[in-house]
Amino acid sequence: MKTSLRLFLLAVVVTSTIGCDRVTKHLATERLAEQPAQSFLADSFRLQYAENTGGFLSMGAELPPLARTLLFTVATGLFLVALLAGLLRFRGSLGWSLGVAFVLAGGVSNWIDRVVNGRVVDFLNVGLGSFRTGIFNVADVAIMLGVGMLVVLEWSDRATRSTPSGQTAGG
Repeated sequence: MKTSLRLFLLAVVVTSTIGCDRVTKHLATERLAEQPAQSFLADSFRLQYAENTGGFLSMGAELPPLARTLLFTVATGLFLVALLAGLLRFRGSLGWSLGVAFVLAGGVSNWIDRVVNGRVVDFLNVGLGSFRTGIFNVADVAIMLGVGMLVVLEWSDRATRSTPSGQTAGG
């Protein structure tokens, strides 16, 4: 794939993911804040407004404000810059680039929340009965999708590398 087409595709993925996350967080803030959780599909899907000052599953929310700022704003910002630089220089598979692009897009959108508001807006929750996820947002879905893609691609690459020449991975 030509470099310019590849960069265009990655830019579309990043900007559309960030845009979708920003719009849904705005809608959640406008329509769900200070409202009770809304349940759908026999309570397997909930819309429930939450503000998260911590990281994944609110880890670190109890840290002092300065420590949270250093960890979730400064360190994350530096990580995202490095991720962007790596993405722009990487010439491997498009799948790997897309996985990194989803992680970058989700990270940037949540980082924007932290810089502007000191917290991230979450509003989605799924589960069955008492088995439920934490409350999350579209950016979190993008990050998990990207990480999932990278894990699957790594397993696939390892299986291909460990298979003797002339044999398939299945035997």
